[in-house]
Amino acid sequence: MKRIDEIFTQHPYYGARRMAQVLKDEGYEVGRKKISKYYRLMALEAIYPKMNLSKRNQAHKVYPYLLSGLEINRHNQVWSADITYVRLKQGFVYLVAIIDWYSRYILSWRVSISLESEFCVDALNDALARNGKPEIFNTDQGVQFTSKAFIETLEKSKIAISMDSKGRALDNIFIERFWRSLKQEKIYRIELNTVKETKEAINEYMNFYNKHRLHQSLGYKTPKNVHFTTVKTNLVEEKSGFTSMPLQDQELNLIDNNFKELYTSI
Repeated sequence: MKRIDEIFTQHPYYGARRMAQVLKDEGYEVGRKKISKYYRLMALEAIYPKMNLSKRNQAHKVYPYLLSGLEINRHNQVWSADITYVRLKQGFVYLVAIIDWYSRYILSWRVSISLESEFCVDALNDALARNGKPEIFNTDQGVQFTSKAFIETLEKSKIAISMDSKGRALDNIFIERFWRSLKQEKIYRIELNTVKETKEAINEYMNFYNKHRLHQSLGYKTPKNVHFTTVKTNLVEEKSGFTSMPLQDQELNLIDNNFKELYTSI
């Protein structure tokens, strides 16, 4: 599964048939049916190039995509959120992050062992509490982001809701690029054994990314530099740190102990 994730991050348009062939060429004994099974388990879907972790809610209100042709020229103009899969030695977790499109600053993130909507709502509330609010919030049409609690939080704050066209990863391009950076520069370089270790590794990378990683598209400035110098705010920037995860160590240890039972056969 780790190798599938690595290849899919590089080539998210690979379907099960093509993925199986690539792995066969590398010496793995796999077939299309087995890869399809792993795709379902990992919640992967090859669409344009979108890694689809949040299944579409067929009954939700259809919101338009508001970002076509929009000039992004200021902080807190557009935020977006997405979910990705992070493989552990035994098991896996899901990571949601919220990014500011102008500065590329990661505003909030949460880790969960399930795809329930609560961790996404928690990340949204945290981002709003720490950073003010955006004019537009963009997501895909997954059930986490179309849940009643998530939509009501946006509507209560009078934030315009934008949703990607089905299967269009480029509609949320900045956070897609962030996922690639996170995995290639951190996740794939280390072995993650527990949820606690995973949180610590992600926290370390988030701080590096926001405070020290230079972006060519930002004029070789960091997201933090752009985010906190383009607009004056009375928020204390240190409050936008990444140590506010809700699970305590005791809870994390309990989850870690359950991983062996849940995922030994994976």
